Amino acid sequence: MAALLIEMERSEPDYAEHARSAIEWLTGGEPLETITELNVCEFLWYTLPTKVGGDRPAVARALGRLLRRGGLERYAALCVAPVTSQILRAYARSGEDAGLAAYQAALDATGVLPPDVPELRWSSIMGPEELGAHGACSAALELAIVSGELDPGSSPDRERLTRHWLTAPRTELGGDNWLHRVQGERLNRWVLGRGTAWRDLAQPFEVRLHAPIPVPRGDHLQALRWLLRAGRRPGGIPLTPQGGLAPVVLDESRWSDAELAAVREAALEMGTLREEDAPRRLVTTPDGGRLLGAPDLLWETATATLLVATAGEHDFRVSAREVALMLLAEGRPADRESVTAVIGCEEWRHPEIEASLTELTRRLDALGLRREGALTSEGRSAALAALRGHALRPRRYVSMT
Repeated sequence: MAALLIEMERSEPDYAEHARSAIEWLTGGEPLETITELNVCEFLWYTLPTKVGGDRPAVARALGRLLRRGGLERYAALCVAPVTSQILRAYARSGEDAGLAAYQAALDATGVLPPDVPELRWSSIMGPEELGAHGACSAALELAIVSGELDPGSSPDRERLTRHWLTAPRTELGGDNWLHRVQGERLNRWVLGRGTAWRDLAQPFEVRLHAPIPVPRGDHLQALRWLLRAGRRPGGIPLTPQGGLAPVVLDESRWSDAELAAVREAALEMGTLREEDAPRRLVTTPDGGRLLGAPDLLWETATATLLVATAGEHDFRVSAREVALMLLAEGRPADRESVTAVIGCEEWRHPEIEASLTELTRRLDALGLRREGALTSEGRSAALAALRGHALRPRRYVSMT
């Protein structure tokens, strides 16, 4: 790199300083051969217009000339491509939001951006392991596109290759795979991120949650499955004018009105039931029908609702439910005092704690996971599954407004 810059200073001094600045941003001091198409696109379409001052088109042209000197013709062509000029103009003329929208659309079109897959949804805030996995998957996609093995517009093929690259053992990882590395990083951040009391409680769960939680055997989620089957009948599940379950529904079930009301709410949150008018009724959605035929997936979806935030619910209330589930999974009481001691937030209002714990109790009871105030064996599996799913969720930027 140093030799290329010296050569450029001699033959093209007008470009040399711009090229030096650009390559420092692009490589971060790493060798030129380590860069990828994703790196170049992110620099040209995001870093350059948002973080680098001066004549940005001139910087892009200078970078292109330097990359061409280094034999990286494809990347050099991106620097002077019409799409790059269009994105830089969008930032300059229409503002950052317009520029970011143009950047994202162009990046999606390249085909080198690893898609979300069932095993992993990418974070917008990545730790070192996830950044490594994301970069490795992008490089694999780029190689497949350049070799003609992958159509950049084929979403199924991109997902297939990304899943393979995430789950295949890697020599450079000592036989481990990228998925395990990312999950381990997320679990560790979940354990360590919220104060001493939280860490003390959560630490044993780092090992317990490392592997997927097996779906318990037996006839679980009975009320939920009964309601979903009823919603698939012609006419669905009739409701009263006030929105309650019709008496005919209650008469044929072995659950109380209150129990079915809780299950109904859980099913609506899961997107497995929907309410319709004229006549007023509940019907099972296509997703609900699909889950009925996939017991393991129904279990995964149902247990995840234990920690899903309701509309407008503050993250602290979800954290309270996380603490309560950890306590319950260890056979300990999950009362207001115990939960508050772990959260350790003096501004946390007692009524909010009570509301959060009441909501958790409602959800556990709706799914038949609690008996006489304690978790059933299925309930403990559900608590661990919910905690694992929540710990492994992607990290997102949070708006403070």
